[in-house]
Parts: sequence; C-alpha cells; structure tokens
Amino acid sequence: MEKIKVLFVCMGNICRSPTAEGVFAKQLKEQNLENYFVIDSAGTHAHHIAESPDFRAQQAALGRGIELAHLRARKVIMGDFEDFDFLLVMDDDNHAALMNACPDEYKGKISYFLDFAPQLTTREVPDPYFGGKYGFEHVLDLTEAASAGFLMKLRQAGRLNEKINQ
Repeated sequence: MEKIKVLFVCMGNICRSPTAEGVFAKQLKEQNLENYFVIDSAGTHAHHIAESPDFRAQQAALGRGIELAHLRARKVIMGDFEDFDFLLVMDDDNHAALMNACPDEYKGKISYFLDFAPQLTTREVPDPYFGGKYGFEHVLDLTEAASAGFLMKLRQAGRLNEKINQ
C-alpha cells in the first residue's frame, strides 16, 4: 500500500514544522491512521541541521501530550519535491523558497498549511523563536486546527478512504 507522504516546512526546522509534525502525528494516532502516512519536517535553511526542536517548543508540546525530542532538524532536499505528496509551508518566505527551488512539475504539491484551516484569520504560522511562551502555544493552536482541516480535506477528496480500503 502506497502511503500519503506529508512534509511540514518552516525556516530552521526547530519550532514550527516539528511542532506541526508532532501535532499531526498525534491526530493520526488518535484516529488510528498512522499506518496510512509517512510524515516528516524540514527547513528551508540549514541553520540547525541535526539539532533537536527548540526546548520551548518541546515543553509546550509536552503540555499537550506531544513528544518532539526524537525529531532532528534537516534541510529540504531536491528529492523531497518528488518523494512527498504534500509540502505544507508555514509562511510566505517558506512558500517562496520552495517555489523557487521546486521543479515545475511538483509545484502543485506546495501549499500553505493554514489554508486547511480557513476559519483562522491568518495564512501564516508565526515564528515563535523570539517570542515568549504564548508564541509556542499559539503555534500549537494553529497547527492543531490545520491538521484537523487537512485530514478532513483528505477524507472529502477521497484520498484517505482510498488508502484505508486498499
């Protein structure tokens, strides 16, 4: 069975994208869907390669039962455009960086993560790196909403049902 492959992308891969990966993994587990997905996260820049997620992101996530300590930062590579079905970006800069690097035939795979949560008043997940604790909690709130919306969109499009029925 071919799995649905999702890559979450931010700048350094130590705050927003690993949080999104952790949140999405938790929702998959709660719905017994983890066997139908391959998920990962990466950054558009190589500032933090092989580092664990930011300690503040880890602490905020743990408060919601999400473990991030096992994740390690990596940079988006050219193969990601072909390998992943969805590349979900956190902000305009991430979107522009991927669109500039992506071969034309894969550009349709790139989306703003928050486009899957249209009830929110923003399209971008703000970088909490220089903010306080509230910034990390806000990222969790946004990624929880977008994760639920993304799963709902996959169900509505029949993509998830196809995998389950294989």
